[in-house]
Amino acid sequence: MTSATIYHNPRCSKSRQTLALLEERNCNIHIVEYLKTPISKGDITDILTKLKLAPREIMRIKEAEYKELGLSDTTLTDEQLIQAMIDTPKLIERPIVLANNRAAIGRPPENVLSIL
Repeated sequence: MTSATIYHNPRCSKSRQTLALLEERNCNIHIVEYLKTPISKGDITDILTKLKLAPREIMRIKEAEYKELGLSDTTLTDEQLIQAMIDTPKLIERPIVLANNRAAIGRPPENVLSIL
């Protein structure tokens, strides 16, 4: 049985669909509701490494907070963008699934099948 961690927002349809997909595959699922339990800097860094993406690539750039915080400023460092995600977890793309020492963003939900 595959163990998986899902960074989940139950209000998001894609996140719910991804969770259902993991359940259908009988995964041993650890659910992290990241809006209630913020993701640590170390966890975000680990996720970015596994996704092979830069911080801005996992940010929800259409959120009002992204504009309000001036996060489109290209002079911001990765460290500053990661801190913004820690301070405002709503900015993190969802859902993110970790399994088999790999990561995938569940948009579309079927993306996670490649890491199971």
